[in-house]
Amino acid sequence: MLEIGGVMRFVSKLLMLVVLFGGIGIANAQDHSGNADHNGKHIMVNVSDLKWTDNPAGLPAGAKVAVLEGNPAEAGPFTLRIIIPANYEIKPHWHPAIEHVSVIKGTFSMGSGEMFDKAKATEIREGGFAAMPPKFAHFAFSKSGATIQLHGMGPWGITYINPKDDPRNTQK
Repeated sequence: MLEIGGVMRFVSKLLMLVVLFGGIGIANAQDHSGNADHNGKHIMVNVSDLKWTDNPAGLPAGAKVAVLEGNPAEAGPFTLRIIIPANYEIKPHWHPAIEHVSVIKGTFSMGSGEMFDKAKATEIREGGFAAMPPKFAHFAFSKSGATIQLHGMGPWGITYINPKDDPRNTQK
């Protein structure tokens, strides 16, 4: 049975999330009114239209990325599709803005905290979803491979908890 203090902490965290997500929705409506994000054009994309490239420098080698909307390096909304190979790991990190992840195909596991611990991760199956607030430490991996869709507000960035885990520090 939960004690009163535990219930109050839970309610307090829940209210904070409601305010955070509600505030983000209002800010997006104000910052991105009209069709300015797409130069006044409607975006419709089929899988066969996607242009896949090697992953961004901030992610470990092996993934493939297609930009569906926006530019992750610039201010504004963006949507990426990412093919994650089997046995792929993204060590503990955080992002400067909110991040949303939807699993399109396969399974993608995610955990919270500054330590990479597969035993403490949640397996997100096809159709599943995760959202992380700004600067929330988390990690991810896929044992068998997955396709995920990542969207959020740019500029997108990734800061590793341990700089030794950052692939940009080992790439020549």
